[in-house]
Amino acid sequence: MSSTQHRRPARTLGRRLGSLLVSSLLLVATLAGLAYLAPTLLGYERYVITGGSMSGSIEKGAVAFEKAVPVADLAVGDVITYQPPADSGVTNLVTHRIIDIGRSETGARLFRTQGDANPQPDPWSFSLTAPDQPVVEFHVPHVGWALVALADRDTRLLVIGVPAGLIALASAVELVGALRSGGRRRDRAEAPAQPTVRPTAQPVLQPTAPLVPVQLPVPVPVHS
Repeated sequence: MSSTQHRRPARTLGRRLGSLLVSSLLLVATLAGLAYLAPTLLGYERYVITGGSMSGSIEKGAVAFEKAVPVADLAVGDVITYQPPADSGVTNLVTHRIIDIGRSETGARLFRTQGDANPQPDPWSFSLTAPDQPVVEFHVPHVGWALVALADRDTRLLVIGVPAGLIALASAVELVGALRSGGRRRDRAEAPAQPTVRPTAQPVLQPTAPLVPVQLPVPVPVHS
């Protein structure tokens, strides 16, 4: 068996592995894209839980998926993500449970919240001026760490750029292999046919007898 015949199975296996790699990466990228975009398309807001004040209900590192509801529909027991009042000294968003709803002197609804893992309620009351307020509908554990990592530019380039580069490389290898295979088939189809040389019969030379000079009869004298 020639070395060319040995190389053909290897090239075929390489193309199959490249095609499988491309398909797998495209599938992963598609699923990741759907997982990232689907909640937004369905009207959900996402919040990464970075603290432990809701431990036991929503653990640190989870992603809370929330939908906006009218503020008038909020009830005790709802878990909401909101910005505490300016005089609270808290500058980040808080995801806590509503434990009480009262009224201010002007008749506005006043809310009190508390983290499920905190022993005391939050030391502030607040009102919501927007017509709608996001309320937690469900959460997914641990996924938030991935979103936090992707918020970093270098990590995002690593996670997105490397698979994209592998897909491009595998696609290029597969394309080159397909072009080479097509070229070989075209060369075989266009190659001129070689004339078939048939053996020709050679004349058989028969041995000839040596020529013997013919002796003419010698006249015999006639005696009377």
